[in-house]
Amino acid sequence: MRNTFAVALMLAASLGLAACDKKSEDKAQDATQHAEQAQEKMSEAQDKVNDAAKENAEAAKAQAESNKAAAEEAGQAAPVAPAAPVATPESK
Repeated sequence: MRNTFAVALMLAASLGLAACDKKSEDKAQDATQHAEQAQEKMSEAQDKVNDAAKENAEAAKAQAESNKAAAEEAGQAAPVAPAAPVATPESK
């Protein structure tokens, strides 16, 4: 009788544990969802990297234009040496 009771108790415990465990299909679906979420996050991160690269290129272009304007301004601000007078037929 004790042996029968022990077997019945073990059978009930095994069935209880089996009923509580997730099935492999559920685990596979969860893994697929997590993989999709990871792919979306990677795509968003790549978009941010691309946006940053565009902004960096625009900043470099603006810096180059600023440097060019500063160089032109520096060239105009420098005193210009007077040219030597040219002798014309009227001045002789």
